[in-house]
Amino acid sequence: MEDNLNRLLISFFLGSLISLATITNPLSKIPVFLTLATGLSHHAASLEARRACFYGFLLLTVGLFAGVFVLEAFGISFGALRIAGGLTIALIGYRMLFGNGDTALVAGSGSFAFFPLAMPGIAGPGALATVIGISSEIAELGNGINRLIAYVATVASIAAACLLIWLVLRSARWVSSHLGAEGINVVARLTGFLLICIGVQFVGSGIRSFMAGT
Repeated sequence: MEDNLNRLLISFFLGSLISLATITNPLSKIPVFLTLATGLSHHAASLEARRACFYGFLLLTVGLFAGVFVLEAFGISFGALRIAGGLTIALIGYRMLFGNGDTALVAGSGSFAFFPLAMPGIAGPGALATVIGISSEIAELGNGINRLIAYVATVASIAAACLLIWLVLRSARWVSSHLGAEGINVVARLTGFLLICIGVQFVGSGIRSFMAGT
């Protein structure tokens, strides 16, 4: 039983981390962050990055735990959620592969940590769809211990993804100077293709859930 729990922990942690790290695409946030942080000192910019990642962690964690309750309140099946989430993720991936996937990131006055960096920059539609989809998978696990392990692993993966984003934003000027605009663009295109694959996988999982329920 312990081996099964360990496999479950590793499976949800790695699967969630890879999905979130791919869909949030930390490198794609560098041009936006540098634009928003123009005129700020290194310390002030780092503070904004830290706050944005903290807000992003809170938003994604709330989405993870509240997602199933929202679905039940509106009578939405897990299969429908996965299909809708998969289509959303695939669409974002398509826009990243063939166009600009980071839209609507327009700064207002004052702090930009919550908007637009945390939402929709970090906790955007694709990331929220991902964690809600994961919550639907957790809800279908056999017993309470398995669900607890899966929730712990997923929250840890959200924290790890936000930590990765913070590290990238904290070193945004250094990364930008070494990769350049073309290097960041290449990474964004590759990430877009991976998101399309993840979206298709979500759609396939949703279709299987529909078929199992009929």
